[in-house]
Amino acid sequence: MLTPAQILEKTITVGEQKANLKWWQMLVLGIFAGMFIALAATGATFGNIYGGKIAGACIFTAGLAMVVVAGSELFTGNNLMLAALFDRRIGLVKLLKNWILVFFGNFLGALFVAAIVTLSGVFGPVSETVITTASAKVNLPFFEAILRGVLCNVLVCIAVWMAFAANTVQGKIAAVFLPVMLFVLCGFEHSVANMFYIPAGMFQGAFTGAAAPTILEFLLRNLLPVTIGNLIGGACLVAGGYYLVYHKTTRVESQPEAIATTSHKTTKHKSKRA
Repeated sequence: MLTPAQILEKTITVGEQKANLKWWQMLVLGIFAGMFIALAATGATFGNIYGGKIAGACIFTAGLAMVVVAGSELFTGNNLMLAALFDRRIGLVKLLKNWILVFFGNFLGALFVAAIVTLSGVFGPVSETVITTASAKVNLPFFEAILRGVLCNVLVCIAVWMAFAANTVQGKIAAVFLPVMLFVLCGFEHSVANMFYIPAGMFQGAFTGAAAPTILEFLLRNLLPVTIGNLIGGACLVAGGYYLVYHKTTRVESQPEAIATTSHKTTKHKSKRA
């Protein structure tokens, strides 16, 4: 596995690559990621009901595993791109372009799955739970939603950070499992997951006639504060914190062969002089 300093260098390199994707690639890959998270959330809903909260939390980890292994663009994970900005590998405009397009793509993907799941009748037996979950999320106090978003994306970005350390598919899946399970089990708030959970509750309410959150409640009382919290947790705390600690050692640890070659040449030159 890579050392933390090498992980930072890889994070910066990957961030630069993400920033240089074409706009439509960011959008399409963002849609895929939104779908992956929404599909995992669908399974986690049934897991919570039939197997308990731990089962639901374990099932939800499939979402980030699909994002990392299959390849897609997830807004919360892409908060790590701030390290590439700090390292001057990308500019602020490119960073914001990626975040905005990926966020929108995630929204489209999650909404698509929420609509398909509702129309397919899959949530029929658990319709009441789906609506209750959505209502609970929009009724969180604003500041509490921010804090839950902070804690959530600390764990999500740590999961991605740890996945960068692994060089095998098995290692990457194992790396994301525990941090993601923790955030779901603790009830922290993930903006992209909520792009599925709350619209799914709204759609179920429309079909059954039950009271459900409104669009404004969804956007202003949950998605806004949770997104703010996700940015603080992922970009500021994880990307910023690790960059502060390791940025001076990334070049040294990430290029051992170059260092060894330089050292050999220096030794050889000194021998000739002697």
